Amino acid sequence: MRIIRGVLKGKRFATPPGFPSRPTTDFAKEGLFNILDHLIDFDGLHVLDLCAGTGNISFEFVSRGAENLLAIDSHPRCVQYLKQNVQTLGIASQMQVYKSDCVIYCRNAKQVQYDLIFADPPFHLKFHQELIETIFSKALLRPDGLLIIEHGKQHDFTSLPQFDSCRNFGNVYFSFFKHKA
Repeated sequence: MRIIRGVLKGKRFATPPGFPSRPTTDFAKEGLFNILDHLIDFDGLHVLDLCAGTGNISFEFVSRGAENLLAIDSHPRCVQYLKQNVQTLGIASQMQVYKSDCVIYCRNAKQVQYDLIFADPPFHLKFHQELIETIFSKALLRPDGLLIIEHGKQHDFTSLPQFDSCRNFGNVYFSFFKHKA
């Protein structure tokens, strides 16, 4: 796992043996950020990373200029790993890490909105659509914000009203969601 661009460019992280999370491949992450380079300005972004796992995506956002990033994961080892890397990288003023179930966090979040929400739930689990619906019903995404869900090919979100597009990089799919006028 490596950071591709920005102030932390070139930093590498190895996940410990038996780590309970699957990091986004470098190929898929590069593809995603190539798309985002043309869609958003990273400077000053407020980002929520749900099911943050290794922090691979979180660290990339911070490296590129996100002002504030909240990483949520339910697994204690992931949270511990994330917190250690936040300290090692010296980015505690930009990135916070909390242990919580992502759907429960979204249901209970109070009066907070994000420019971009990224979620990478385990591909085999079935709460992706519930998470998307909760994010929009709780108004966690700013009106001009972007929600990205990383998933496997078994998930199809084209019928959801906020669905915008889907791109795939190998076996990794990114579905994009926006508020509709």
